[in-house]
Amino acid sequence: MTIFNSVPAQAVADEPAGLARSIPAVLGADLEVPVKGGKLVSYANLDYAASAPCLVPVSEAVTAALPAYSSVHRGAGYASQLTTARYEQARHTVRAFVGARPDDAVIFTRNTTDATNLLAGCLPEDTTVVVFDTEHHASLLPWAQSVRLAPPAFPGAAVRAADEALAAIDGPKLLVVTAASNVTGELWPIAALAHIAHRHGARILVDAAQLVPHRRLNLTALDLDYVAFSGHKLYAPFGAGVLVGRRDWLSDGEPYLKGGGAVKAVDETTEWHDDPEPRHEAGTPNVLGAIALAAACDALTATGWTELVLEEERLISRLRAGLASTPGVRELSLWGPDHPRVGIVSFTVEGYSAREVAEALSGDYGIGVRDGKFCAHPFVRHLLGTSDGGCEDGTASAVRASIGIGTTQEHVDRLVEAVRDLTRR
Repeated sequence: MTIFNSVPAQAVADEPAGLARSIPAVLGADLEVPVKGGKLVSYANLDYAASAPCLVPVSEAVTAALPAYSSVHRGAGYASQLTTARYEQARHTVRAFVGARPDDAVIFTRNTTDATNLLAGCLPEDTTVVVFDTEHHASLLPWAQSVRLAPPAFPGAAVRAADEALAAIDGPKLLVVTAASNVTGELWPIAALAHIAHRHGARILVDAAQLVPHRRLNLTALDLDYVAFSGHKLYAPFGAGVLVGRRDWLSDGEPYLKGGGAVKAVDETTEWHDDPEPRHEAGTPNVLGAIALAAACDALTATGWTELVLEEERLISRLRAGLASTPGVRELSLWGPDHPRVGIVSFTVEGYSAREVAEALSGDYGIGVRDGKFCAHPFVRHLLGTSDGGCEDGTASAVRASIGIGTTQEHVDRLVEAVRDLTRR
């Protein structure tokens, strides 16, 4: 079942024909970095999957909010009222960005990991979580009771494995899955998995951290129960993330933080908010992070997904083709080279550890990539065919290049040529 086309049909349908929109700029596009010999070169940032640079409209939104910055929700002053309005508007903006249902909760967190752990604390008693070994540690580790599934050989095998696992579980159950792999960029069949989960009376949590910077997500159309993602991967690096989804578990769950704002009244006993948004946002929230996250959502929506996807696919195809034609380079993939993916490529270079490649790319060519296991140790070991390799073991690691807004053809070509230079040494 195909969930995302190369250019999502819905994205095209939502945009007027012939409308050209400019892609917003990122801060740091003119950054120069030193390379061997002391020369300065323009920085080729190919590490977007770890943290994306800040969009100019995001920076402008935060700068505009700073002069009136104040406390939210409990202040009577004008600045407090204005900041509260901006914070709550950010909540509405994020809800619209992911196509959430009108009654879904939107809870601001620190990041995807924080959002996932928040939900873990709200699961009904004796809930069993089904999760694939292909997941980021944020989705793999927070659960008190889980069933871990082996990496599936093809998308249909993922659906079948989830079906069988959920059928064997009594009581509350939750399926946890990524929308796009942070290791390979491959898109997962989340609509089919949501259907299977609901058929067994389970719910589904989708880690959308790597998807939402690259593709439109519609929670309602895909029939997802919960979605989590991070601002720092969505061109809003101001320390905010979000959990969006159904209210009942969140309303019944233990408050994530106990303190001011999460309570209705405190006396001999404590009366907590029933509304999951204040219930799980105790203390002074990250107002500027929420404003930044909403500004990124607005900027991407205003640009239009067709323009963004076409440019990304042009660049990632060029990068993958260049690496594929380089002797000794192996791209990591779970479901083969033709499976749809976002702008992420992980690879190894024969004769070099991943750290050696990353250090050479940085020190000799001014290119930033990521090396390691990408907080997905079981999955990377599976792809590399190794059964060991701790966090410090470079022999069980890979190099990851990831692109986004601000990536240029020159960056891509520089990486390919640099890797070719390494293979010739």
